[in-house]
Amino acid sequence: MKAIVQERYGSPDVRAIDKPVVEDDEVLVRVRAASANPADWHFMRGLPYIMRPQSGLGKPKNSVLGRDISGQVEAVGKDVTVSPR
Repeated sequence: MKAIVQERYGSPDVRAIDKPVVEDDEVLVRVRAASANPADWHFMRGLPYIMRPQSGLGKPKNSVLGRDISGQVEAVGKDVTVSPR
């Protein structure tokens, strides 16, 4: 699988990564469509600096960017529940 991966603030790289292992409280989604939004741009740049305690001081805590996705559920952890709307 491919992902946009960021190991430092600045430009990300697109590269192949191993299929993630689903934890007990996680859902794995095969992404069919994605978009970039202002939050992704800020997390990629690491600016404003006030957000770095949350996102990582020297490098990003989460190396895979992306918040807006659409796709199919591939796997569900055992502790995941569906909440009513």
